[in-house]
Amino acid sequence: MSKASQQVVHKTTIGGQSILEGIMMKGPHKICTVVRKPDGGLSMEEKEYTPLKEKHKIAGVPVIRGFVLMVQSLIEGFRAIDYSSKILIEDEEEEQPSKLELWFKDHFGDGLVESVIYFLSIVVGIGLAVGLFILLPAFATGFLPDSMAHWSKNLMEGVLRIAIFIGYMAIMSLIPDMKRTFRYHGAEHKTIYCYEKQLDLTVDNVRVQPREHPRCGTSFLFVIMIISILVFSVVTAESRIMQLVLRIVLLPIVIGLSYEVNRFAGRHDGVLSSILRWPGMMLQHITVLEPDDSMIEVAIEALKRVIPEDKQEDKW
Repeated sequence: MSKASQQVVHKTTIGGQSILEGIMMKGPHKICTVVRKPDGGLSMEEKEYTPLKEKHKIAGVPVIRGFVLMVQSLIEGFRAIDYSSKILIEDEEEEQPSKLELWFKDHFGDGLVESVIYFLSIVVGIGLAVGLFILLPAFATGFLPDSMAHWSKNLMEGVLRIAIFIGYMAIMSLIPDMKRTFRYHGAEHKTIYCYEKQLDLTVDNVRVQPREHPRCGTSFLFVIMIISILVFSVVTAESRIMQLVLRIVLLPIVIGLSYEVNRFAGRHDGVLSSILRWPGMMLQHITVLEPDDSMIEVAIEALKRVIPEDKQEDKW
């Protein structure tokens, strides 16, 4: 048996996110974003952070922690995407800011402008996701006959939600830039697998690792779809508007429960965990593609910079 085919011996807490021409890796106390520049070189941004659960105990409470981590991941993801876009835009220094941008900077400063942009980006992103994957299926199934049982309507809503999600991911995979991002996603997974097997982080060792990973964010999103069917079956309302409102109000609970399920499936290797992981692993055939060596180099560089000196800090 070759070194590269050994089993996982250390399940890491380190996770990542693929972005346009780069990868953001998050360790126990460090975040590093690495982007491949147009000239072929690498651009890196590193920063240290303190986990919210170390500052606020409530952020580490089961179910609550899942929603907190989701929001935190969205913020960090948007920052990484913003960093990537700045690196990839050619002749950025020659671009002149608009009059509106200059007015905001003069009156409020660069820091506030950047914060507002991040906030609006997150609001728009969450709004589109909630509208497309939560409200649209609920609204569509609202036209089904009233004689249908609530559980059957909710089941059809869940099936429609999953179909929209898979269709959306499949369409994204056809866009050239997104296809490259999905290949970086593959580089991220392979590199983490190599680290978990305690192999040297080399391109050769990383290249032969599996693409699909049980603790992938895509799997987490798919679990959210499944858990939403169960949660929304418990709570119902007569008014269609109230049904839509309940979907939004219950979303943090759905996310929190989904995190706990995904966490359980990632920590254990039994039959139940395999069953829970299977749908998400299948979906990764769409969102996790085979990377080239240059993408693997980016992933290795990002991962190396967030590995803690004390391995006890990186215990799943």
